[in-house]
Amino acid sequence: MGPLEGIKVVELAGLGPGPFCAMMLGDMGADVIRIDRIGGHFMNANPRLNSHNRSRRSIALNLKSPEGIDAVLKLIDGADALIEGFRPGVMERLGLGPDICLGRNPKLVFGRMTGWGQEGPLSGCAGHDINYLAITGALHAIGTKDSGPVPPLNMVADYGGGGMLLAFGLLSGIISAGRTGQGQVVDAGMTDGVPLLLGGALSRLAMGAWEDERENNMLDGGAYYYGCYECSDGEHISIGSIEPQFHTLLLEKLDLVTAPEFADQHNRDTWPAARAKLAEVFKTQTRDHWCDLMENTDVCFGPVLSMTEAWEHPHNKARETFIEVGGGMQGAPAPRFSATPAATPTEPPLPGEHNDEALADWGFSDADIAALKEAGAL
Repeated sequence: MGPLEGIKVVELAGLGPGPFCAMMLGDMGADVIRIDRIGGHFMNANPRLNSHNRSRRSIALNLKSPEGIDAVLKLIDGADALIEGFRPGVMERLGLGPDICLGRNPKLVFGRMTGWGQEGPLSGCAGHDINYLAITGALHAIGTKDSGPVPPLNMVADYGGGGMLLAFGLLSGIISAGRTGQGQVVDAGMTDGVPLLLGGALSRLAMGAWEDERENNMLDGGAYYYGCYECSDGEHISIGSIEPQFHTLLLEKLDLVTAPEFADQHNRDTWPAARAKLAEVFKTQTRDHWCDLMENTDVCFGPVLSMTEAWEHPHNKARETFIEVGGGMQGAPAPRFSATPAATPTEPPLPGEHNDEALADWGFSDADIAALKEAGAL
């Protein structure tokens, strides 16, 4: 089931954005085989609770043995795409580089997930989401004047500018290969993806409508009408009353239509006083009170919920936005398709759980599988 039914993907086990990309493809019906390493790091944590590993099968191979590498190459022969997230040069040293793989399977789309990209001064260095945000200007813009830069979890570079970018690249490559018969390498570097996500801010900067200073703009916490406020119970609410009609409705709900602080919404000089006034008002009542007053209206309002609270929000429950898989709550497959809906994700596999089954489905004979076991490669 799903729009990608019939697409076959080989994933070399990794962390973060690579598995996230494979999860997205698997959720949409692609047949993804995850190659876990025997005795490797990925065997240690509880695999059943790792949502990024769902919707696919796992085989465990010894990639230090020639038999294990041969098995990977045979899988690649029948694949539409490959996902790997090693540092540049590792796949080549394993004997699994693009030249070898594309030589065997010219239609293969070879997806490479890294932080810095395949070339450049930093390409061989270790890094994490926070570092990729730092050098692209994104981290500088997130936070307050008092707090300094604040890491937005690891969602922006790892998953938005990384895993989703690679998923888009792989599907673009598969469409191209279907048309031309020629596969290619997809170089998905997070430091390339993050600036795309910064497009709105960069556009405003080019137009002279964005100041390159933290908490001084409409969408970075500078504007009083786009931000979070504390309530009397210590909880928070969010408002995003940008458009004039939504701004007017906010003031009507709060009985502040005639308050002088809000007379000129886009006058930055008045923002501090307006923010202080809203902070004073919102601190007088609980979060539930403000939900009763403004939720389900055009104020552009939302309570700031914890992750566990979010599971129980009526809108999320109505859309089944969160689902239980493998004993943990996870986001449901998205986006949603009318004609080819995604199936319920299968639980994250144990490493090597599908050795015989998956290899047989991908063309390995019983003798092939037995030989891999005999060699200690499977």
